[in-house]
Amino acid sequence: MEAASQSLKTKIHWRKVKAGIRDTWLLLRQFRWPLLVFCLTISGGGLLYYYLSQVAAEGIANPIAGIYHILGLTFLNPTEDFPQTWYLEIFYFIMPVIGIGILAQGVADFGVLFFNRRERGKEWEMAVASTFHHHIVLIGLGHLGYRVARNLYQMGEDVVVVEQNPKADLVESVKLMGIPVIQADGVRDDTLEAAGIRKARSIILCTQNDSLNLQIALKARSVNPKMQVVVRIFDESFAQALHNQFGFIAMSATGMAAPAFAAASVGADITPPITIEGEAMSLAKLNIPPQSRLVGQSVAEVEGHYDLSIVLLRRQDEADPHPQAERILEAGDVLAVLGGPQEIRLLMQDNRPA
Repeated sequence: MEAASQSLKTKIHWRKVKAGIRDTWLLLRQFRWPLLVFCLTISGGGLLYYYLSQVAAEGIANPIAGIYHILGLTFLNPTEDFPQTWYLEIFYFIMPVIGIGILAQGVADFGVLFFNRRERGKEWEMAVASTFHHHIVLIGLGHLGYRVARNLYQMGEDVVVVEQNPKADLVESVKLMGIPVIQADGVRDDTLEAAGIRKARSIILCTQNDSLNLQIALKARSVNPKMQVVVRIFDESFAQALHNQFGFIAMSATGMAAPAFAAASVGADITPPITIEGEAMSLAKLNIPPQSRLVGQSVAEVEGHYDLSIVLLRRQDEADPHPQAERILEAGDVLAVLGGPQEIRLLMQDNRPA
């Protein structure tokens, strides 16, 4: 468990590094003209000052020193004594004015934004989200959305949350899990693009507006036809109709629970946990793909390693309740397991294709 936690922290750290690189690139593109003018002014002014100082016999050591001196003059911090030649004296008066003018054109704004990334909120979260791939997009950070995000985090899934008007306490709690929260309207195309909808494998719609959920679901499916769509719908008959017509996993408000939402988005079926003698237990169903780490292991090895019980093994058309301990698992098997949410989460992680 400690190793898994450390691995998650490392992944979050490197994701922030990648986000910082991307964010810096976006800032450089946004402020490229003011920065280019600033660099040309400082370097050109420095080379000119060096040349004129040689003519006036008040020599600067080299061109680099000339550029550094002009940079200091721009910020009223000269590195050389006041010159005796009139055309060199002019630099001491005009460079601060030129520097202030260039700063006013955007260089100062670039510095503020560069050193205060997280104060920019939405832009920084979008930069973090851009580093995700094969992740889950969650629309709606109400109480249900928060519980779904927390369950997905506990399952080790990558999540990007979109919410137009999130509650501050929920946002902070989600961000502490390393999950980016984009505060924007989820129905907008640019918002979905910022959340990485084209690279996502699933989208979960958790807002309290059925029509809004459906609108976003259809838009997301049109952009990424292969993605899994999980929709919160209050009307149970409408939910069934959506499933039949579009293939969405539509869950009615009366029957849904956060663990079911989270499991559906990663291709697994899991019941809401029940408490048995103080222990939370769930029943989960999962299919074993060819590249799963479970292939080749025995029932006893899986039960012992993950501390859960395999209550059914289906192979082709044959169902075997309580399979024997020495039975070897194969690709294509379907398992029903009973265990705690944490144990089931670890089993799901290892069951994914390598």
